Amino acid sequence: MANHSYLLVSLLLFSSLFSHSIVFGANTDGYRVLTVQSLPLPAESCTSKEYKKPGLKIIHKYGPCSPISGQKATTLEIIQRDESRVNWLQSQLTDDSSRVDVQDITVPAYLGTSFRTTNYIVTVGFGTPKKDMTLEFDTGSDLTWIQCQPCAGSCYPQQQPIFNPSDSSSYLNLSCSSTQCSQLSLVIGCSSSTCVYFTAYGDGSNSTGFFAKDTLSLTQSDVFPSFLFGCGQQNTGLFGNTAGLLGLGQGVLSLVSQTASKLGRVFSYCLPPTSSSPGYLTLGPDTIPSGIKFTPLLKNVNRPTFYFLNMTGMSVGGQALPIPASTFASPGTIIDSGTVISRLPPSVYATLRSAFRQAMSNYTVAAPVSIFDTCYDFSGQGDISVPTITLSFEGGVDVLVDFSGIILAASQTVGCLAFAGNVNAGSWTIIGNRQQRTFDVIYDIAGGRVGFSPGGCS
Repeated sequence: MANHSYLLVSLLLFSSLFSHSIVFGANTDGYRVLTVQSLPLPAESCTSKEYKKPGLKIIHKYGPCSPISGQKATTLEIIQRDESRVNWLQSQLTDDSSRVDVQDITVPAYLGTSFRTTNYIVTVGFGTPKKDMTLEFDTGSDLTWIQCQPCAGSCYPQQQPIFNPSDSSSYLNLSCSSTQCSQLSLVIGCSSSTCVYFTAYGDGSNSTGFFAKDTLSLTQSDVFPSFLFGCGQQNTGLFGNTAGLLGLGQGVLSLVSQTASKLGRVFSYCLPPTSSSPGYLTLGPDTIPSGIKFTPLLKNVNRPTFYFLNMTGMSVGGQALPIPASTFASPGTIIDSGTVISRLPPSVYATLRSAFRQAMSNYTVAAPVSIFDTCYDFSGQGDISVPTITLSFEGGVDVLVDFSGIILAASQTVGCLAFAGNVNAGSWTIIGNRQQRTFDVIYDIAGGRVGFSPGGCS
């Protein structure tokens, strides 16, 4: 076996899920049977789990294992932030403009607003000697950036000391005339001939600073001496005490692309069903299991960051929904680690909702909660039969969604269908992380494909 390097992560998601009060039963006749005493509150304890592949941990910053102090959020707060992320993604996917001159930008003064958080955090090392920085990671972003001294009076609070470039013997600012500076698809400016980046998000949060390179340490053996990143001097918004963001998109400046010579542009992760159990992220070709089915990774030269798939259909209770595959084709589908709830075309969601409601007609309907319009009151219930939901993709790939991706617990007694419809038919379909749970999701960028292997977190 080739000596490939791996990045292992423990992924802990926020928990508004059924956990110890549920006993999963047989999956027969298109239904999952489980026993529910109540819908529990978010998990308060951290359950460790070891995997064979060594590496770094990634956890959910709102979970019980989070190293970021004081980070709490209810399910509905997370969903509200998810709406902000979806709006940002839709704007990025539909905006054909690529490069904008920095003097044409008016920086919004959204002090105190919430960053369109991705929720997952990882600790990596920057500089020589290395300084540990806890970052959010995101398959929907390319540029990695961290807060840097001096902050010019505009840095938000973070858990670790803010990175000081003068303490690193390997730090180097990049000039405006450098090839690397020209690779930025974000806003570019110059300050004393030094390349300046500007990145903004849908809620008004933003980061501005020097485009630089320094040593990035993922593990003791995975060290990259000339990693390109943003050294943020002015940063606005609430980024949850993290030091910045780690980009796992497929653009030229992403972590995946910059480490390609060693890690082969292949990575995978598994998101566990609850926040009290770990998952993992690995990098390297040896992460691909045998016998897995893949769906093609589609190319979009105008939007190179995102991961595009061809979704072809859905099933409820083992029965295919009467939805033409062409319904998903325009404008298309992306898979995203940072979006929580999958967003579907309006007509697809209406068909899914109708079939799901029919299958759940024996249960008491509850009032809508936030973006969820199909909710049930399970007070006093014992066994519950929930119809299965399957997502189908080109190549005969069927993803049988875990129960945690079908029902979201809005309270101890109310559970809702964990999907949402887009506002209009022109919006992109987004496969969110809740519907990816328990699968080993393999991104083989070099091979132009994405695979789903069940039981990835077992």
